[in-house]
Amino acid sequence: MPTITYEAALIFWRIITQIFFREIRPRGAFNVPHDGPVIFVGAPHHNQFLDPLLLSLEVYRETRRRVQFLTAAKSLKRKAIGFFARQMDSIPVARAADEAKPGTGLVSLSPDDPCLVIGEGTRFKSQFSPRMQIMLPKSVNSAVAEVVQVISDTELRVKKEFGGETGKGTSRIREKLAEVKAEGKSGLTFKTLPFVDQQEMYRGVYQRLKEGGCIGIFPEGGSHDRTDLLPLKAGVAIMALGAMANDPTVKVKIVPVGLAYFHAHRFRSRAVVEFGTALDVPAEFIEMFKEGGTRKREAVAKFLDLIYDGLKTVTIRAPDYDTLMLIQAVRRLYKTPGQHLTLGQVVELNRRFLEGYTHFKDEPRVQKLRTDVLKYNRLLRDLGLRDHQVPRAKKASWKTLGLLLYRLALLMIWTILALPGVILNGPMFVLASVISKRKAEEALAASVVKVAGRDVLATWKILISMGIAPVLYAFYAILATVVAVKANASLGVRLWTPFLVICALPFMNYAALKFGEAGMDVLKSLRPLVVALIPGQQRDLDNLKAMRLRLSNEVADVINEFGPKLYDDFDQFRILVPASAPPSTDPGVWRRKSSVGQVDAQGNLLIHPMTWIDERLFGWSRNSKRGTSAWGGSTPTHDSRPGTPDVSDDEDHGDYDHVISYLPAYEDASRSKPRSRQVSYADLQRLRMTPTSPTASSIGSSAVQVLDGQSLHMRPRQRKESLSDLVPVERIATVGRQEPFQDATTDLNKEISSNART
Repeated sequence: MPTITYEAALIFWRIITQIFFREIRPRGAFNVPHDGPVIFVGAPHHNQFLDPLLLSLEVYRETRRRVQFLTAAKSLKRKAIGFFARQMDSIPVARAADEAKPGTGLVSLSPDDPCLVIGEGTRFKSQFSPRMQIMLPKSVNSAVAEVVQVISDTELRVKKEFGGETGKGTSRIREKLAEVKAEGKSGLTFKTLPFVDQQEMYRGVYQRLKEGGCIGIFPEGGSHDRTDLLPLKAGVAIMALGAMANDPTVKVKIVPVGLAYFHAHRFRSRAVVEFGTALDVPAEFIEMFKEGGTRKREAVAKFLDLIYDGLKTVTIRAPDYDTLMLIQAVRRLYKTPGQHLTLGQVVELNRRFLEGYTHFKDEPRVQKLRTDVLKYNRLLRDLGLRDHQVPRAKKASWKTLGLLLYRLALLMIWTILALPGVILNGPMFVLASVISKRKAEEALAASVVKVAGRDVLATWKILISMGIAPVLYAFYAILATVVAVKANASLGVRLWTPFLVICALPFMNYAALKFGEAGMDVLKSLRPLVVALIPGQQRDLDNLKAMRLRLSNEVADVINEFGPKLYDDFDQFRILVPASAPPSTDPGVWRRKSSVGQVDAQGNLLIHPMTWIDERLFGWSRNSKRGTSAWGGSTPTHDSRPGTPDVSDDEDHGDYDHVISYLPAYEDASRSKPRSRQVSYADLQRLRMTPTSPTASSIGSSAVQVLDGQSLHMRPRQRKESLSDLVPVERIATVGRQEPFQDATTDLNKEISSNART
């Protein structure tokens, strides 16, 4: 495909994704190789066709490299999806499950041989042949087995037991057979799956890797909405091992990529694309692969385990939804004073907390903490508050009432400004919501791994909106032209009306989108103010605040107790430096980017109007130099920053009320120069657990001086290398001040990577 076509497709999709997502952040992008054959292995596959888009966009922005994704041949046959997939140079992959057909009759297993399938009313000889597969119903997890011999119309032999050699699958099938026989049925329904020869697809992949290209694959085999990874398919291991076995000069690297979404199916949600350390293919696996037979299968299995371990470093794998919600609640309680978490840091904390909880969940102290956190969450829901609003809760005063009235007025203003766009786009929103839910139900019915089918919602919302928007805009253009004709406008006005309407609508709708976001931020802040004004609620607020303080200290104590037991280098690597530029610290009220890719509150009236107006006009925010907040009371002088998912219970929307608090000792130590928030968790935790001192403050201050004077300018075509998230503050402080920033960054990243391998 011509480069200009691919780039045009990327520009188009970048616009679409920037509209759908409120924020997309890369993490660990310095791990992406700039040359040589690469296979990007993505997981979890939670957002159907948007997952490969986000991965391709971030890789291209970082290295200007094109990623060709393996896409189901069935999807390429769909008109819209197939058209866009071909523009992205996707590689079609035929899947046997896509060609499944219902079989005739019922089947059961032989009592003496689990590999012998017995049929009743079946026609095995006409429906099966060796190397085809037989698939059982969802009630037994859609177990699949390869057919090796068709004995008769009522008997066939499979290669291995259903569900593997452990015997668990066979036991489940026998239990289900006993249930259906008790109901008067003689067996289970089944489907026939054809044999699919993938040799042509593999040869195409080998050729692309030999040419030094990039291949993208989601080895789980299909999108899903589970909280854990699905078993990986062997294809990715075969591709890497096969390419290097065929040509020893080909040096394939595997880059694990984790995709983390904060409510993937919602409009204006957030996403993090995290790139892990590139994996080399072990030479011994290649030799085993060349030997063929059992040795080849052993090499594939071992390399697949290695890839799975790599994916575990960039993904959040919770056993269930309740556990994931518990981990996120604990993370919010653990947030240290003055720490502003980036999206990448939120993901990393979730991952580490989940690993720790998995190891120590049976400990009595951990179980008690779990019970207390769940109780705290219930109290939050009862009062309608968010966790980050609890520490700032104060006794209601006349300023509380004044702030409530002021924000109600501002909400009315934002509503009026956003209303035209909401009305004009209303039909599109309604249709996209209704049709996408219907598509989710269809996908859920056809899948054996989906929980609610949410993984297809975002894809269909975008596709439906893209199809409806041109029709809707054309209708409005025609309607405006009719109005102009009815109003006896001049010929020039009549001719220009449709063009002006079509050109103006996108800009008006985008403005309405930003006004609507600002209005939603205002709306979400009203509940705490209302609660504070209700008589009798002050005691509940005080109890909740005391409970949060106790839980926060308990969480810190539990982590300090069990963390060193899980990680030998626990204290050394308690740091999460943002993988981007240092924060903007220049004064001024104009729009500017912060270190986390967001916009500073003072310069962005559309996204965070409350912070700007509160500070400049009323002086009621915590960041004001004079006056106090209705929720706070302190008067720090540092710039406030826009919210991240860390300050939201649903982790979907930021809150303009979010203002970073700093300890006085921290303020004094860095008053001459604003302090960067690229700080160590260990540093902040020491400040939290022990009294601060000038010495402790100077550690972080000296560490960040190296970075404050240097700025990473993220340009699409000349993007500089980013600093790893795992570089300790103490190590940064040892860097010579005269050493070029880029050289220092490269050396530190290599040092961390080599330490991780050893």
